[in-house]
Amino acid sequence: MPQSMADLEARVAALSLEQKVRLLSGADPWSLHAEPACGLRRMVLSDGPAGVRGEVLDERVPSANVPSPTALAATWDEERVAAVGRLLAAEARRKGVDVLLAPTVNLHRSPYGGRHFECFSEDPLLTARIGVAFVRGVQDGGVGATVKHFVANDSETERFTLDVEVDERTLRELYLAPFEAIVREGGAWAVMAAYNGVNGATMTESPLLRRVLQEEWGFDGVVMSDWYAARSTEATANAALDLVMPGRGPWGAALVEAVRAGRVAEHVVDDKVRRVLRLAARVGALDGAPALDGAPVQDGVPAQEGVPARDGEYPPERVSAELRATAAAGFVLVRNEGAALPLEAAAVRRVAVVGPNARVGRTLGGGSAIVSPPYAVSPLDGLAAALDGAAEVVHTQGVIAHTRAPIARSPWLVRPDGSGPGALIRYLAADGTVLAAEHRTAGVYHWALGAPPPGVRRRDVATVEVSALIRATVPGDYEIGFSGLGRYRCTMAGREVCDTVLAPPPDADVVAHLQAPPQWTMPVRLAAGESVPITLEAIGLLPAVLQLNLEPPHGTDDEEIAQAVELARGADAAVVVVGTTEEVESEGHDRATLALPGRQDDLVRAVAAANPRTVVVVNSGAPVLMPWSEEVAAVLLVWFPGQEFGDALADVLLGRSEPGGRLPTTWPAAEGDRSMVEPAAGVLAYREGLRVGYRGEVAARYPFGHGLGYTTWRYVSAAAGADGRVTVRVRNTGTRPGREVVQVYASRPDGAVERPRRWLAGFAGVAAAPGEEAAVTVILRRRAFEHWDGAAGRWVVEPGAFRLEIGPSSASLPLTAEIVPGEIVS
Repeated sequence: MPQSMADLEARVAALSLEQKVRLLSGADPWSLHAEPACGLRRMVLSDGPAGVRGEVLDERVPSANVPSPTALAATWDEERVAAVGRLLAAEARRKGVDVLLAPTVNLHRSPYGGRHFECFSEDPLLTARIGVAFVRGVQDGGVGATVKHFVANDSETERFTLDVEVDERTLRELYLAPFEAIVREGGAWAVMAAYNGVNGATMTESPLLRRVLQEEWGFDGVVMSDWYAARSTEATANAALDLVMPGRGPWGAALVEAVRAGRVAEHVVDDKVRRVLRLAARVGALDGAPALDGAPVQDGVPAQEGVPARDGEYPPERVSAELRATAAAGFVLVRNEGAALPLEAAAVRRVAVVGPNARVGRTLGGGSAIVSPPYAVSPLDGLAAALDGAAEVVHTQGVIAHTRAPIARSPWLVRPDGSGPGALIRYLAADGTVLAAEHRTAGVYHWALGAPPPGVRRRDVATVEVSALIRATVPGDYEIGFSGLGRYRCTMAGREVCDTVLAPPPDADVVAHLQAPPQWTMPVRLAAGESVPITLEAIGLLPAVLQLNLEPPHGTDDEEIAQAVELARGADAAVVVVGTTEEVESEGHDRATLALPGRQDDLVRAVAAANPRTVVVVNSGAPVLMPWSEEVAAVLLVWFPGQEFGDALADVLLGRSEPGGRLPTTWPAAEGDRSMVEPAAGVLAYREGLRVGYRGEVAARYPFGHGLGYTTWRYVSAAAGADGRVTVRVRNTGTRPGREVVQVYASRPDGAVERPRRWLAGFAGVAAAPGEEAAVTVILRRRAFEHWDGAAGRWVVEPGAFRLEIGPSSASLPLTAEIVPGEIVS
């Protein structure tokens, strides 16, 4: 692209040093500065692992909530993930977003990792293939993708300061491998440098940025810091960091002075500006410049709302259909004794749907992955709609899995005049003048991730007043309160009940205390239909986050379990929906245990004892322990499946769709080694080396790659060609059409190089009708057989033949073959 390069050079040359440096720090939390002198408009960035948030986290500006990254990886389907990427690009353009801060391609090194749900897999090859597809899909729509967090950001404890100690071979073969593939094959336009350090250098200052990312891999995009990760001026500038986010960082005037003093060369700054402008050109943000790589442009800006995505429009019904099908494709059926699933709608007259995640399913993880979807279909609602007129669906909660009072919502949260769901918010000046008022339908309000109403300046707001009614649906004690940061005064029924300051612990993670801020509640006894008015004042500032909280009346766990058993005993089938909560899986902290929170295990066992046709739906983004797994008829893992959760679940349970997923990570049988997420004296040592997940000796309840569909398969034959193509023949031996994921693992039992017992070398999906035999070709790349030779500083293939094992999972490999990878050229 010589002409484009010349154009970029001319634009850089038109800027003063001060103008250039200004472009290298964020203008605000979610955008970059405009610069008319070089034709650059404002560029907007957005969090995006589970949907495109945009600049405001707000129910008034909803975002399509796609299945979580673990759910996407569980599809083992690159074409489907690319389609999700294109959908996200259309969403981004609709919301005025230029660059999506996704995908997260750190590995599932430990199931205790707090952001496990936000990453794809424990395997670098699966992570790479899904990541490349995601990035290509997003960027095909003219929106930049940001692969993160470079590198070894695989846990949350002490995440801002820890230093990862890892040998070079392990770093290359596992943790850098997905980034390399996505940069070289996916052509990612941006990379985010992590908070942590690696081998003594914090990542925003790491030599890996220039030496590996830019020089070795040829990355020509922007390296941005994670938010507030850049903490120095000269070290970060000279280490090839290009963009400090979210601004107010260590560059600005300090970087100008460093250049003037000769401590940072101006050509280094020029290269950073060139990269920012190249990104702008790619997303259509440079006036008068055609978008690079074919990104759609209108009058110098990316196409926005009302303009179709590259492969067609995305009306709401198309978004819903794609998310519903994708969710089902990622559901992993790990147990199905006696063909308990699918349920025959014509054969059931009563279905009990119980569990803490049944009425309100968890569709996404906490932290940067949060979006506000336009709707979310619960498991209960999805099954009730699917069985309407065919079977009765009965429900009880079973047990309480959370410890915090949840966010208040309809039908209990009502506007103060009773006119509809939600609350009234008024913004008051210091003299009591009402600056603005707005009705909100939700019970949580973010001002750290959003602004006050138009025309209201933050500095003018002295008090935020939230007013609502809490309306009882049944008699009992309602736990009513609020969560936030700062000083609050609360009145109920005209009586002041508290005037308090809520503050996080001194060592609290910033994202964790925005996700789960300090909370105050009190019990209020209400009769059915009775309402109590509540007014909450946030005094002295516009708070970062404010929640109204409400826990409706419920019985004890023993009472709730007894009710669930009664319903299950009288049903043809029992569906128990269990899972984690936002208290368990979120950015900002690692998990303390893999056990399901509360007494959910007791609930499952009690229901299973009452009904032999008990199906357990596990709604978690990461592995949980399932000590009851052999006591139930079926177990379905659904991850955090996005806004179409309930409808997709009904499709799968009733056999309208096949559960298409395979495990992207090992589900362990017991608690493991928490030291893998606990630094010692600030250092987190990756002592296991290459033996992560299935590559090690973890006792698995369900192994990597495992998953059952609604048919059965026989592996007939396999033949490996010298070019790395492995042809596998499989036969559908069941009575339903289905899709199988054929997995090829490599090993070198007698090799001289230390290796894991086996590792994933390639995979491919194949579909067949009942009784049909089909052939599928799995392409193995040379890199699958190479190892990093640290002494030589290069990739090397050990001479000789490698053993291939082929089958449906890492623990079931009925076919074998041999290959001499030295003959593979790519």
